[in-house]
Amino acid sequence: MKKYISIYDIENVTETIQEALILKKNPYNYSDIGKNKTLVMLFFNASLRTRLSTEKAAKNLGMQVTTLNVTDAWNLEFENGITMNLNAAEHIKEAALVISQYADIIAVRAFPSLIDKEKDESEYVIQSFVKYATVPVINMESATKHPLQALADAITIEELKTIEKPKVVLSWAPHPKALPQAVANSFVKMMQKLNVDFSITHPKGYELNSEITKNIPICYNQKEALKNADFVYVKNWSSYESYGKVLHQDSNWMITKEKLNTAKFMHCLPVRRNVVVEDAVLDGEHSVVIQQAHNRVFSAQIILKKVLENL
Repeated sequence: MKKYISIYDIENVTETIQEALILKKNPYNYSDIGKNKTLVMLFFNASLRTRLSTEKAAKNLGMQVTTLNVTDAWNLEFENGITMNLNAAEHIKEAALVISQYADIIAVRAFPSLIDKEKDESEYVIQSFVKYATVPVINMESATKHPLQALADAITIEELKTIEKPKVVLSWAPHPKALPQAVANSFVKMMQKLNVDFSITHPKGYELNSEITKNIPICYNQKEALKNADFVYVKNWSSYESYGKVLHQDSNWMITKEKLNTAKFMHCLPVRRNVVVEDAVLDGEHSVVIQQAHNRVFSAQIILKKVLENL
């Protein structure tokens, strides 16, 4: 593996999930593969699970880790041919090349603006690093993708499924802020690669990019969609058509114990209690969000291992 920008960079998803589960049983089996190698993590946006899990994964492989909060340090310029007489003090061309001298792998986290759809969909931040860096780049969440989270989600479903083809439902839930579509996008793409009965439920107006959802069934009746589900993945996202807008905050879409029934509750975290999901679900026996978060280590670790093997 030469980079990990989207789940399509995984050659065989099923094999990779199984390899990650083997790593989970013996996380230090490859503790020398990253010896004398450095991972530089660049955060244009704050992180808890992504930062800690990716650092843990790298250290499990024997790597050194350097972390930089980019927006707190200096402003980068991404436009070409521009006169840099405003806030940006350094261009991505120099920055990526310089960081490549200090890193064997660069990992980047950069959220969308949720204002300019075309610019966000160009993935200009992470794609600029891919273009100008001379070392492999890993996506720790970008404007439209969160492939490490999607792989952790797939690992979790594989661990917990009790039938060969479980019913998995992605459900929108209310949130007071406008949130990206990245997690939902990558989860949809991942489910398309797995042997699952998959559908999406959300209010009208919250349709994701049809080029991503393709022919996946969409139900506008949440209670109907959740019937007999084995896994319910809950996530808020802002409107794609009315880009970045919060069309409404219908509290009736909050996940309750009654709606969930016996399905496993999944969420990428952080989650707003009693807004997205009620306490009874998060604190109940069917919530797997902590196990899901733990698997972020092994999704990152298997990806780092594959990249290191290609250096």
